[in-house]
Amino acid sequence: MSHTPIYILLTLALILANLPFIVPRLFGIIKINKKHFGFILLEWLIAYFVVGIIAYFLEKNITQPHSQGWAFYAVTLALFATAAFPGFVYRYFWRKKK
Repeated sequence: MSHTPIYILLTLALILANLPFIVPRLFGIIKINKKHFGFILLEWLIAYFVVGIIAYFLEKNITQPHSQGWAFYAVTLALFATAAFPGFVYRYFWRKKK
């Protein structure tokens, strides 16, 4: 069995976790004057659910999906937050204010 889909999913998760902090537009499309943290958090949560849906369909293609409890979602949310750390540091600590 090839591990390529897993590596693609992990790469996609890293990109989507950091994208809200790097891209100045809302969802990469809508131009706004200042992107507040609330907008970034909303984009980040939507990205979390998108990665989760993709992971669910990848699991469904391989085997029957397992039901998950609250602990699974708490851990995956914490891992997604950890993956977003480089984008957070770039936005709030490294980037120069205009």
